[in-house]
Amino acid sequence: MSFPRWRGVFPALTTRFTPEGGLDFDAMARHLEFQLEAGVHGIIILGSLGENATLSPDEKVELKRFFAREVGGRVPLLAGIAECATRDALAMAAAGEQAGLDGFMVLPPMRYPSDRRETLAWFREIGRGTALPLMIYNNPVAYGTDLVPEDFAELGDIGNYVAIKESSADPRRFPVIRRQCGDRFDLFCGVDDLALECFSVGAVGWVAGLVVAFPKETVRLYELMAAGDWAAARDLYDWFLPLLQLDIGPLFVQQIKLVEELVGVGSARVRAPRLELEGEARARVERIVAEALATRPAL
Repeated sequence: MSFPRWRGVFPALTTRFTPEGGLDFDAMARHLEFQLEAGVHGIIILGSLGENATLSPDEKVELKRFFAREVGGRVPLLAGIAECATRDALAMAAAGEQAGLDGFMVLPPMRYPSDRRETLAWFREIGRGTALPLMIYNNPVAYGTDLVPEDFAELGDIGNYVAIKESSADPRRFPVIRRQCGDRFDLFCGVDDLALECFSVGAVGWVAGLVVAFPKETVRLYELMAAGDWAAARDLYDWFLPLLQLDIGPLFVQQIKLVEELVGVGSARVRAPRLELEGEARARVERIVAEALATRPAL
């Protein structure tokens, strides 16, 4: 069976909430069109930025069905799988298949720091439990479980693992993965403020965060990097970098949602236990956004 080769900018969408705390489907439909009109190449829901861990299983299934209808095959639609139990991960994969998704972004087990044997068994079971293509999401900084290049090579015999979102914050991993695995996997940057560095060493895609507020700039930066126009890419990246740095740290969800609100394309609402930023934390983001808008380059 042949699987797709994913490329380009895949926004990790935020999950929108009503003032009462429910899912705001109208807001999410509008924001989806905002992203697609800017030319993004794929869509990812239920990722870390989508506050996956705060959603009930029923809400996750509802979001999968909603986005499958709204995207309507215009670009690949992936959903994050971030569960504690293997059986729950398999159930989420089955629900996504039934909803009409195009693939999944698979995180390691949540809340349990699995060892290497357990981690590989988790990814093997999920890979064998769905017919859809999969992206491995490696983020040891946030989740404590690190898949090293040798682990990706171990998983190479499971054909529907087609891509890796590498978020170890070390772009040196990219050439090491290629040495271990050749072109077996498509490599995606998973940290916004390392995009230029990751593409310079072979990334072909970007699971992006600040794209939710600045999609045209993100797509343009990708186009410049993919074309090897490094001088123009550096100029745009230098302007973008203070915003991109809001994609890191424990408050990245609150920060990015506040950026969406400040530029008029979303709301800063988050689901508890997260709380909206206030005081100096909020003022800092406001200063960064104000400076970015005042110096925003023409594309």
